[in-house]
Amino acid sequence: MNFFEHQELARRQTRRMLWLFAFAVAAIVVVIDIAVLLAIGFDARRVSWNGLLFISAMVVLVIQLGSLYRVATLRAGGKAVALGLGAVPVPPSSDNFAYRRLRNVVEEIAIASGVPVPEIFVLEGEDGINAFAAGYAPTDAAITVTRGALDKLTRSELQGVIGHEFSHVLNGDMRLNIRLMGAVFGLVVIATIGRKIAHGGRGGGSAVLIGFALFAAGYLGVVLARMIKASISRQREFLADASAVQFTRQTEGIAGALKKIGGLAEGSRLATKDSEEVAHMLFGDGVGYSALFATHPPLAARIRRLDPSFREDELKAVAADWSRPIQMGEADLERADVSIAGFAPASAAASLPRERGVALPDPRSEVELVPRAVARQVGNPGSDDRAIAHTLRATIPEPLREAARQPERAVPLVLALLLNVEADVRERQLALIALGYDAGTRELVRVFGAALAELHPMQRLPLAALAFPTLRRRPRPHVDTFVATLRQLIDADRRVTLHEYCLARLIDVQVVAALNPAAKPTIGRIKLGDAATELRDLLAILAAHGHDDEAAARRAYAAGMHEVLPNAPIAYAPPAQWAAALDRALPRLDRLDPAGKELVVRALTRAIAVDGKVSVVEAELLRTVCAALRCPLPPLLQSTG
Repeated sequence: MNFFEHQELARRQTRRMLWLFAFAVAAIVVVIDIAVLLAIGFDARRVSWNGLLFISAMVVLVIQLGSLYRVATLRAGGKAVALGLGAVPVPPSSDNFAYRRLRNVVEEIAIASGVPVPEIFVLEGEDGINAFAAGYAPTDAAITVTRGALDKLTRSELQGVIGHEFSHVLNGDMRLNIRLMGAVFGLVVIATIGRKIAHGGRGGGSAVLIGFALFAAGYLGVVLARMIKASISRQREFLADASAVQFTRQTEGIAGALKKIGGLAEGSRLATKDSEEVAHMLFGDGVGYSALFATHPPLAARIRRLDPSFREDELKAVAADWSRPIQMGEADLERADVSIAGFAPASAAASLPRERGVALPDPRSEVELVPRAVARQVGNPGSDDRAIAHTLRATIPEPLREAARQPERAVPLVLALLLNVEADVRERQLALIALGYDAGTRELVRVFGAALAELHPMQRLPLAALAFPTLRRRPRPHVDTFVATLRQLIDADRRVTLHEYCLARLIDVQVVAALNPAAKPTIGRIKLGDAATELRDLLAILAAHGHDDEAAARRAYAAGMHEVLPNAPIAYAPPAQWAAALDRALPRLDRLDPAGKELVVRALTRAIAVDGKVSVVEAELLRTVCAALRCPLPPLLQSTG
């Protein structure tokens, strides 16, 4: 199943959730109405059908208000869920080895996936091995792991778990999860009201009967809520496990994490009283539901899909090995059995292989592309993508990586990415920065500009992506000032380059839009024919920028249009104001349905690679356009079918 099929599955599951929610509400209304009829003895003379209708409407209203209230409390996105459970944010810079390695793993997987670096949290009081991803979209995602995961998982196992969670980020599961939290809360509200009335009721007769009826209806709501979560969640966990294996290209990591959950006494259980609300989004079963209400497949079934030779007595061996965990020294932290926090079982193990490095391509090089293969890469990173992401991140100088994480340095670092190579334009840009900020910020931009000149072109946008979480944490007025200054720097020479447009567009999509995550649109519904004008402009712009002469650009445009709208003879006409045209086209194209977006990605690839080659600059533009369409591309585009 590819990214676009996952998106369609997420849409179907959303519809299914809404139908199940409507059924649950109807069942609760029926129970309460029957209780009212019992209380008045089914006496036709005493039955007020308007009264019953009013009671039913009030029940529906209470459930809806409860759902809307819970969703409103989560408007901040993934971090609201994490903080609500008591998780603590992982500091941008820390001497804690476990925190540093966790951040390294998350950043590398984010770069490899082509999505923004998420916020990172730890549930410090939880000894069980667990994790979850929460948010409305990748731009506001938060990854949370338990202290037990840090203490007991190796780097390879942690990569498997984080890869599993990133599959939920990529495949549209997170928005559904938050909606599910809201729907379930609304159903549980009736249970809370019923319990209070039943426990605090006085007297007898019909009042007591109605009180117990509300309690019974509320309990029915709890049961139905658990069934809804179970019916939607189980199959997604198998898909996420498979995605993690696809990403890491090895089963030992995620299978090892699952075996530790099964073998160790703490398992994956969460101690927090709110674990039931997030049960459907956890890596492992955090509640201990019975089979009927289980939000996860049986643990043994998950392991056997990854390791067909698995025997359940292996779990006893895991328990025995970890019965006396020991703290290792810094020199032993690369051992295969040492956890992320430096704990290891008493038994010895082989050394952990180091990450495989991949050389970055020459900035002037060109590679061949296969459109179908590139479309398959969307939301579907592989081990080569992880390897190139490791190289991209590791070879960025440490001072620049640290600057991206520091609030006072992230802004000048990103602004420095826009400094012009021409001295007079650069001086005008520095003067504009001093007007918007101060002389100190201007000098930081100058210093960073000199350091950035040594970066490989493929590292510039990943470095900016490392700074995006820091920018998203700044107050909205500060972000507005930053964006205004950024646009002034772009306009300093009265023209927009591809690099400038890509950076500005990514900031709009992955920083500014993330400040109001709940307002992000859902999966699109419009068809390709309804966006023909926008497709024409997009493909014409790509063709014009990707080819040296008009004849080649026309061939590229025709090839792209044939891929996406073969029967629509739309003439090649690149807009004079290409940046403004892209700004108009991309939001409209983002509303396409998943199948339409898949064809657009293939058409984009066909247009820029009709001559069989694509440059690094063209690849970055392709990746930026895909990011605006919420179709994340890995850093290394596929050159084979």
